[in-house]
This record gives sequence, C-alpha cells and structure tokens, in this order.
Amino acid sequence: MKKIGLLSDTHAYWDDRYEKYFGVCDEIWHAGDIGSVELLDRLESIRPVRAVYGNIDGQDIRVRVPKHQRFMIEGVDVWMTHIGGYPGRYDREVTPQIYIRPPKLFISGHSHILKVLYDKTLKLLHVNPGAAGKYGFHKKRTLVRFVIDNMEIKDLEVIELGEVAD
Repeated sequence: MKKIGLLSDTHAYWDDRYEKYFGVCDEIWHAGDIGSVELLDRLESIRPVRAVYGNIDGQDIRVRVPKHQRFMIEGVDVWMTHIGGYPGRYDREVTPQIYIRPPKLFISGHSHILKVLYDKTLKLLHVNPGAAGKYGFHKKRTLVRFVIDNMEIKDLEVIELGEVAD
C-alpha cells in the first residue's frame, strides 16, 4: 500500500502545509510547472518525489525530471505528464499512445482546474490536482491525496489550501 500526495502548478510557490499534508505520504508526485529547483528540493526533503516538468520549467528542472513518467506502483500502470488533456480531448502529444496502451491512472496538470474523471472508453482514472501555487487564473489552491493498494486506487481526498489571494 502506498499513500500518494499529488500537486501541480506550484510555479515556485512554497506553502508550509505541503509538509503537513504530504508528511504522512509515502511519495509526492508533482505534475509539472514546478517553478524552481528550490521547491523541488524542499519536496524531496519531505518524501521521495516523482515529478515531470511543465511548460514554465527551465533547464535546471528539465535536467532533473522528465517530460513524461510512466511507471508501475502497487500493480497500477501510471502515466504522469504536465499537458495531457482530458478524456475525449487528450492532448495530441499523448495521442495515439494513450489509446494504444492506456494506463490505469493518468495524471496531468497545466489547466489549474481540479478534475477527477473516469474515462469509460479507456477504463482509466484521470486526475488533475488543480494548482497549488498562486500564479494563474484559478481561484482555489488545491492538493490531492490518495492510496494505491494492490491494483486499487482509493481514498482520494481533495485538500483546499484556500483562495489564491490568501
């Protein structure tokens, strides 16, 4: 069993509550637009991190994390990328691969919009954790936690960090 803390679009903004909410997790996953090496280092000081770079991330981050992460954890095939689209409207960069070999869990960021959707066609769960940082048009800052246990994704919880202006 693995407890996962998921965030995206921090844009270099650090919130001490990342440590509070992710300190109980086994791993932290960041779905891109990290914003600074310092933020990545701070996350790594809490728990092991799996991350992908986003469109705003510079070469300093791109040399440390890939554009796509595809891995197995607890029997679940996971694909994480920053710009992935949504069920029925996947980004052209993940199409056609997502149709040829769909993962069980597809994670993306970029939109700053929290969404958890099940793609009935591909039989996959899509999660976008929204944005944890303050830069962007989103109104609320959000994180997601969930458990992966023996091929099952469960106990998903959304954590609201407050208004962007807070």
